[in-house]
Amino acid sequence: MAKTVRSLVVLGDSTTVGVGDPVPGGWRGVGPLLAAALPHARYLNVSFTGARAVSVRYEQLPKALAARPDAAVVLVGMNDTLRSDFDARRLHADLDAVVGALVEAGAAVVTVRFHDHSRVFRLPGALRRALRARIAELNAVIDAVVRRHGAQCVDLDRVEGAYELRTWAVDRLHPSESGHRRLAAAFAARLAEAGCEVPGRVSLTCTGGLEVTPLHHVGWLVVKGIPWLWRRGRDLVPYAAAIVYRSWAGHPEPVRHVAAEAVVGPTTASPVLRQPSL
Repeated sequence: MAKTVRSLVVLGDSTTVGVGDPVPGGWRGVGPLLAAALPHARYLNVSFTGARAVSVRYEQLPKALAARPDAAVVLVGMNDTLRSDFDARRLHADLDAVVGALVEAGAAVVTVRFHDHSRVFRLPGALRRALRARIAELNAVIDAVVRRHGAQCVDLDRVEGAYELRTWAVDRLHPSESGHRRLAAAFAARLAEAGCEVPGRVSLTCTGGLEVTPLHHVGWLVVKGIPWLWRRGRDLVPYAAAIVYRSWAGHPEPVRHVAAEAVVGPTTASPVLRQPSL
């Protein structure tokens, strides 16, 4: 018999805050859209913009556990990949603690594997390779944590429309309303697979939001996109330069897919990670 979700908590960064899906008074996004499909659940979103894995562990997790969640969504990690102090082992320790605590509290946990964001937000070649390598390490950590705790996982790379422009807000860093709806529907499907009752359905039909034109994209690129690229690029440049050098010297950057496995040791079989078309 499916478990009735009485309490839903959402932890993470600006994506789970709802950035990219504007409504009167602020942001909506994936959390409220998912909560609407769980009519019996109290809803708590402890996310905040700019959050990293360590923030989720020490600032958001205590509030989430206090809500005694039956279901939890955790989406974090991209901000970590964009920093010069990126450390896969420390990231693993933080994510493992978050997911482990939620599962131990009795919550069905859903998280994500990340897509190739350089296909959405165009970057110079060296920075693109650096970001891809970082995301590969992040996904290796997520895979290990998911296997260890039996959590559910949505593979963003396989979500239908993941690389279509309409899925992304004008900044191409956050989902649009359409993207948030697809993400909420994927989370709902994973919760159902985890044995949760999901009485409602997340509609993929957009009901509001701002119409994005080519002028919006150009304006954002000039006003915010280039400054953002400059700030984040400075963090990634040393790493990117090392990748370029290794490639030139005939020693391409290794992707440490097993780094997290070495931390957690033997694990059980992995749950379904591939996201079907919605």
